Amino acid sequence: MSKDVVIPFDHQQSAHCESGVISNLMRFHGLKVSEPMAFGVGSGLFYSHMPFLKLNGIPVTSYRILPGLIFKRFSKNMGVQMKRMRFRDQDEAMAELDRVLDKGLPVGMLTSVFYLPYLPQAFRFHFNAHNIVVFGRKGDEYLVSDPVMDGTTTIHRRALVRARFAKGTPDTNGRMYYPTAVLTNADLKAAAVRGLKRTARDMSNVPLPMFGVKGMPYLAKKLRQYETKLGERRAKLYLGNIIRMQEEIGTGGAGFRFMFAAFLQEAAGLLNKPELKEHAKEMTRIGDQWREFAFEAGRMCKGRPETGSTYGTLADKLAAIGVAEKALFKQLAKLPL
Repeated sequence: MSKDVVIPFDHQQSAHCESGVISNLMRFHGLKVSEPMAFGVGSGLFYSHMPFLKLNGIPVTSYRILPGLIFKRFSKNMGVQMKRMRFRDQDEAMAELDRVLDKGLPVGMLTSVFYLPYLPQAFRFHFNAHNIVVFGRKGDEYLVSDPVMDGTTTIHRRALVRARFAKGTPDTNGRMYYPTAVLTNADLKAAAVRGLKRTARDMSNVPLPMFGVKGMPYLAKKLRQYETKLGERRAKLYLGNIIRMQEEIGTGGAGFRFMFAAFLQEAAGLLNKPELKEHAKEMTRIGDQWREFAFEAGRMCKGRPETGSTYGTLADKLAAIGVAEKALFKQLAKLPL
């Protein structure tokens, strides 16, 4: 084992692991970019309900783009060169991690939430796309900046190996990444415009009915039929998974909307486009609607529905959110930038 390494790394707690890691790593390399700006430049906001893709037999609902794409889009828009690696051999993966740390570079990596022992037991479930930064080593303990935590922590080598090579979907394969070149004078304005335009386009113009703003009425139609087609028990399982994907996986539906609203607010000043502030307020209102939907749906799952709540009324709320998001992203797509 090489000598101990402690890299001076400024950890800041974040709302979401991928955008949080981007912000923290960029700051280390001299490029100050907030988490909402990283999320917006990386066009992280999306929506999909995919009946053809199932997790534990239940269709997947997602409120963001695929894991890893925020980093790739951000890097492309900001001219950041990234070294990305995956491994078959665990010893080789850890040896490469040590080599990069010895160079004084913090390393981002993909891990399984379930095998991170520093997280509270209630937060640990089988999710193999959680991003963390390792920024040092003391003996067999590695120094960790996990964006969802309020401070740094440590993890033993054996536990880190297990988290890096967890089986499941996606297969982590010991994936690690780190910037090799960061343009500290990159054109943030142009990058913000590209990120905003892509999000607006993807949300409003995808032709398939289960993606973007079309996906919400698509799911609402199915939601109306849950109880009659699936039965009470399975209907609650399906509904519970929608809430779980919204409120527990990463930042979730409402949280991503609030972060996108913060991006619009910041972009308004950056681009001298005050109208974006009004769009930010509308996005915040939509986030509130998502939270209300999750609250009512959660009570339905627990058998304590609000007075008059049914799968039909939930579907009405979801369809209304779809109408609001469609109007907003159509406006953003037409905005001259």
